[in-house]
Order: sequence, then C-alpha cells, then structure tokens
Amino acid sequence: MKTKLFVITPPFTQLNTPYPATAYIKGFLNTKNIESVQADLGIDVILELFSKKGLINLFQSINQQPTTDNCKRIFALQDEYIKTIDPVIQFLQGKNPTLALQICQEDFLPEASRFAQLEELDWAFGTMGIQDKAKHLATLYLEDISDFIVECIDENFGFSRYAERLGRSANSFDELYNALQQEPTYIDSILISILKEKIEAVKPTLFLISVPFPGNLYSAFRSAQWVKQNHPEIKISMGGGFPNTELRSLSDKRVFEFFDFITLDDGEVPIEELVENMSSRAESRDEKYYKRTFLLENGEVVYKNNSLKHDYKQAYVGTPDYSDLPLDKYISVIEIVNPMHRMWSDGRWNKLTMAHGCYWGKCTFCDISLDYIKVYEPVAASLLCDRMEELILQTGQNGFHFVDEAAPPALMRALALEILKRKLAVTWWTNIRFEKSFSKDLCLLLKASGCIAVSGGLEVASDRLLKLIDKGVTVEQVAKVTRNFTEAGIMVHAYLMYGYPTQTIQETIDSLEMVRQLFEAGVLQSGFWHQFALTAHSPVGLYPEQFGVTKKTELIGTFANNDIEYTDSTGINHDKFSFGLKKSLFNFMHGICFDYELQDWFDFKIPKTKIHPDFIFNALEEQNDFNTKPNAKVVWLGGKPSAEIFTKSKKGRSWEMMSLTFHDKKESFTIQTSKEEGEWLIEILGKISILNTKNYTFQEVKNDFETSLEDFELFWYSKPINTLREFGLLVL
Repeated sequence: MKTKLFVITPPFTQLNTPYPATAYIKGFLNTKNIESVQADLGIDVILELFSKKGLINLFQSINQQPTTDNCKRIFALQDEYIKTIDPVIQFLQGKNPTLALQICQEDFLPEASRFAQLEELDWAFGTMGIQDKAKHLATLYLEDISDFIVECIDENFGFSRYAERLGRSANSFDELYNALQQEPTYIDSILISILKEKIEAVKPTLFLISVPFPGNLYSAFRSAQWVKQNHPEIKISMGGGFPNTELRSLSDKRVFEFFDFITLDDGEVPIEELVENMSSRAESRDEKYYKRTFLLENGEVVYKNNSLKHDYKQAYVGTPDYSDLPLDKYISVIEIVNPMHRMWSDGRWNKLTMAHGCYWGKCTFCDISLDYIKVYEPVAASLLCDRMEELILQTGQNGFHFVDEAAPPALMRALALEILKRKLAVTWWTNIRFEKSFSKDLCLLLKASGCIAVSGGLEVASDRLLKLIDKGVTVEQVAKVTRNFTEAGIMVHAYLMYGYPTQTIQETIDSLEMVRQLFEAGVLQSGFWHQFALTAHSPVGLYPEQFGVTKKTELIGTFANNDIEYTDSTGINHDKFSFGLKKSLFNFMHGICFDYELQDWFDFKIPKTKIHPDFIFNALEEQNDFNTKPNAKVVWLGGKPSAEIFTKSKKGRSWEMMSLTFHDKKESFTIQTSKEEGEWLIEILGKISILNTKNYTFQEVKNDFETSLEDFELFWYSKPINTLREFGLLVL
C-alpha cells in the first residue's frame, strides 16, 4: 500500500501568511517522491467563520445572551455585520481595494468598543495611507466580532491562538484532557466539518499535525481525536515547535489516545522513518527504526531513537513547497500602529532560513541546549538564491522573511551580493544580533539587495546584564549598529526585556532611559518589552543557582515542561513595571514625549536614572578611524561612467584631466580626476562591479593602483572617491 501524507497546521497562527512548517516538510517529501497534501486549517476556519453564512450561523448559535453593553450593541447590529463581512474580508485579501474609500468615511462599518481607541490614534494615520487606515479600521471591526465570540460563543477564541491557556505551561495533561471530553465547541464544529471534508478527499495513511505554539495545541488534539474516532486506520503524528520545547519529558500515556507518535526537533528523518515503518518492506523486519519519537509500547510511553540515519544537511532538505495552500485567501490585518508588528501581520511573506540554529548560541535566557538552536549550519548563498527564485515562480510573491534565530552577518553579506549579481528584485527582512560587523557599508549593501527591516535583541539595556546574558554586545555598540541600519534606510526593531534575574529597579529605569535616548536619537523605529520567562532548556533554567534564582519545584510535569516558576533573590515584583514600560515605548515609537520625566510613566515611586542624558548622543559622535582591513572586499554597486577629457591650466602649466559622469537611480553626478587616475578608475570599477563573479580585496585594489600610479592612500581618501563612497563604492 502506498503511503500518502496529510500535513496540517491546526488553528490558529497567522492570518496573513501560512506558518512555514508544513511547506518545509512538503518540500522535503518532494525530494523523496513521497506523496503529500498540506492544509492550513487556521485560515480555513477563519474564512468559514467570518463570512455571510458564517455570521448568520454565529448569531443564531449563541450559548448565552450578551451581558455587556458592548456585545448587546454588536448583537443589535448583527444585520450590519452580516451585510459588510464578505466585502471586508475580500478587501483584506487584497481583492477589493476600492472599498478602502468607503471604510475610511467611517459610516460603512458598524463600530463597537474596539473603535474607542481611535481618538488617540488619529494622529498616527498622518503617516499611513488610505489603504493602511482602512486595513486598521477593518481589523478593529473583526476584533469587535471576536469580542462577541469570546463572550457569547466560545471563551477560548483568539485570532492567532485558540485555547492558548490550555497549552501554556500545561505541566499536567488533566485540564486539556477534560476539555477534550466536553462536547465540541462552536469553533470545534467548524474545524471538524472542514477536517472531515479534507480527510475524505485526501484519504491519507499518515496524518501529520504541526504544532508551533501553545495556541495550536487544543485544536491539534481535537483534530486528532476526530480522526481517531472516525478513521482509526490512519496513523497520527505530532511535531513542531511546541513538542520540541515543551514535551521533551512526556510520560502521560493518555496523550496516545489521540496520537500514535510525537516527534522532536528536525522533522525530516523522523517522518521518513515513520513512512518507512508503514511500508510493506518494514513488515518483514524484526525491529522498526525511529528517530527522536515518543510512542506507546506495552501500555507505557517510550522514547525511541534507534534510527541509523543522520539528520539531513540543509542543502538536501529541498525548497519549501506552498502548493495546496490558498495563498490568495490570506488576510492582511493591521492590529496596532507598530511598524514591525505590522510586518508580521500585513502582507504575504515567503519564509526561509539562512541557517539552521544560532551562530552565537550563548544567550543565557535562550533554549541553547536544544538542537534547533545548538546545531548551527548555514545554507550557501547561491542555494538560498535558487530557493528564492523557485518560491517567486511558485507563489508569485517576492517578499521574504528569513526566520532565523539570528542571521549571520557574513552570510547576509554573501546573500546580498548574490541577489544583486542575479539582478533579483526582492524585499526581505530578518532577525539579527546587533554586532559590530554591521558596518555602514554592509548596511548599504543589504539595503541595495532589498533588505527593508531587521529585528534584534537589545534585551536589557544595561552593560552589566548584557554581560550576564552573554549577549556579546554593549549598549554603545547597539547604538552604532542601529544608526548604521537607520542611515541606510533599514527599519530597526528591538526586543526589550525586563525582570531578568538579579535585575534591580535602578537597572530597569536606566534601561528605559537608554531606550528613550535611542528613540530620541532616531536610531530605533520600533520595539517591544517582554517580561523574562524562565525556561527549562536555557542556562538559567539548567543552572539557576548561578543566576540568583530558585525554582519553586523540582518536579517534572508528565505533559508539558518548559516554563518554570521561580523566585528571584532580589524579591522585586517586576509585573508592576509592565504598563509604564509599554506606554512610554508606544509614545517614543511615535516620536513624542521624550521630554517627560521617567517618573511620569509610573504610578509608584521610582529612582532617578543614573544614565548621562547624552550617553547615546556621545556614543554616536565617536568617529570611526581610517583603518581599512587589507582583506576587506571592495564592491561597486553603480554602473559605467561616461568620460570626457579636458585640459586644465594654472600658472602657465597645463595638464589633462578627466570628468566622469555617473547615473544613480535618483540623480546624476560628476567627479574629476587626473586623466591617468580616471582611466585606472574606469577599469577598476569594471573589475569590482557587483556583476563580476570575482571579488577584489582592498589590498588587491591597492596593488593594482600601484602598478602604474603612486600615493594610493592620498587618492583613496580624496574628494572624488568620497563622492563614490556615498553612491555605492563599498568596503565590506
């Protein structure tokens, strides 16, 4: 019997773009000629729910009458919601752009409590166009309906997560198991009807469920439960980010009433072995082979890792395959006016990774003991570009989000050069570490290749804590790097953290002051504060005594085991800083309130900051020296100049000069040199052109100059070369 796989992401992750795990797996299965079909049940359920038919059913299916004034209002306006829902969804799918004019007149959409925040946001739309403003209003409209669903239909509903509470730190399986014994909810019934249709169409032998986040867990179990009850012949396996981090010490056998297998870490070999075990060839074998797989054997949970196969190198996992997914039906929303969050939720991005794992792999709050971070393996730039070109052909989309833990600077440079050599018009963004190799010239190169934004962890803006985190950066260095990106026209988002073990109140306030100064200096455009969470697989979780932390219990849960409750030796309640940190940041992001006292953001007494008011300003004033490394690559992004020779005379002497005219995308400019230097310059610019396969080092350029001319340093730091440096002569 031929194995056929059905691979799904259960509700809910993102509305605007598919979570890439199933596309990665399908791409790999293609390389093995294993037949598979994929589905994103999250977008399928949302489109069923948020439709004319869906809302008619919804308003007729309420479990309890609305109690709040807000939901009474929505219920009273149900005809308006039913009338407008289809055009709004089409608009958010990019199919009905003219509706933006109607939406922005603010008498088209019914409005409930989510629209109350609009007054304070009015000024934010100065920088947003009509389409963006309409997207934001349409998002508020959907959130109003979502509030109604939570109050009257299903308390666990949420757009990018479902019943997340049941998956968060579920050390015991009891609560989730009990929820699964209840009658299916209204949302469950939609999920099950879609799943039934797909299972009957695909007729798989193996059903794979990818669970990236806690908010997908409940729906994953509901899906598995229905298939077990109705198609017991289908084998079911779970993999993905949630089991990889949370289920590594799984021992509750009730889980296997729903799943046959749970696999950990990279999915390729574990799935290949499951497929092999189901083939006719395996029936004659005494022993079946598994890679990092939990299963039930003789009534007990066992973990098997007896496969002789090694994990695949990145070059052999194939290109992600998005076929089967309804790419034209995803909906772009703008929830809050944060430029970076907007990129996560607005627009369709093809997701790729530049490298498996993290090249730094030292941060003490991070799960660096797990393979997905610990095993670092970069992908060659040429192969990455091949995959990008394949995905552009397949999806018709040229936007890429590189979902790396931290993209390596050397690989980003190689990728940018390759994109420019191939003359690809792409848009891309990624996650980085703010390290000093991001020079001004490297940032200009990245921008030229289509990079529009980077996000990186500043974490706690305190040098003592950055050292404790082992981040390998200083606040001063972060300021310089963010300036280099900003000046190149690349947006910068910073992940910020508070409540790190041993962090004092003074350090929290000083960190806020650093963030205020970074925004005031204009070198950060976006940020988000996260409260520190202690996870089992991080250095802090593994060696808490080294970080002044005590775990509340040493018990290991029989189900999920990742987030750990702890007490910090400082005894500070960090929760109380949350509101003030987030409110101040919201204002700084919009370029206002820099002159407020830090005390104004908090309703309790805080200490004065000890950071010099010009700390960031002074850090940015420091000039870089003139030392260029001999092995640095020299690249010319511009085109060929036109040349004119003319004679210059002074005090009875005359000599030949050359005028070189260049055409940049925005403007034309001219430089003048001696005839000899001009001729050399035309020749060397041809050699170091981005389109050439050979890369020249600074030393090679210097040697080339000195074969016929003298005083290279004098020429290199002269006005004509400085002009070229402004227009695409880069030293990398």
